[in-house]
Amino acid sequence: MKFEPAPLKDAWVITLDPHGDDRGYFARAFCRKEFEAHGIETNVAQCNASFNKEAGTLRGMHYQTDPASETKLVRCVRGALYDVIVDLRPDSPTYMKNFGVRLTADNLKMLFVPRNFAHGFLTLEPDTEAFYMVAEFYTPEYECGLRHNDPALGIEWPSPIKVISEKDASWPLLQGGKS
Repeated sequence: MKFEPAPLKDAWVITLDPHGDDRGYFARAFCRKEFEAHGIETNVAQCNASFNKEAGTLRGMHYQTDPASETKLVRCVRGALYDVIVDLRPDSPTYMKNFGVRLTADNLKMLFVPRNFAHGFLTLEPDTEAFYMVAEFYTPEYECGLRHNDPALGIEWPSPIKVISEKDASWPLLQGGKS
């Protein structure tokens, strides 16, 4: 794997390093030793899959608060998506900044999302599937979200949003740095 620090503190873009032959390729997608060598938390409590029928489907911006805050390692295994994170740690030098990266089944990139970051993605192709490992169990009482189009965040989505859940469309707007 190739580890590249993302512009937000403690976030990483990780690219698989495939070893191929006439059958296809083999690549390691997770190695506790390699992750720990880069200071990346390696606890995994759940693995989640998200299938999205239509291009333009937005999921997010989700996070869980302490004590159930979670890390995520996100990979697109079919299709293409634009993955976005927002740093919600008040003591971070990248507080309230966002970063987006295109993840596709072909580019073999993954995004490591640290604790106390909001996360969401927009599908760029029909029949897109994301797979992600999460460090904490889903805990509804600690679930929160940010509005994908909140002017305070300034997220630049690469294409129009066509499908979004009522819940994700109605997260409160930020006011004075709080949602």
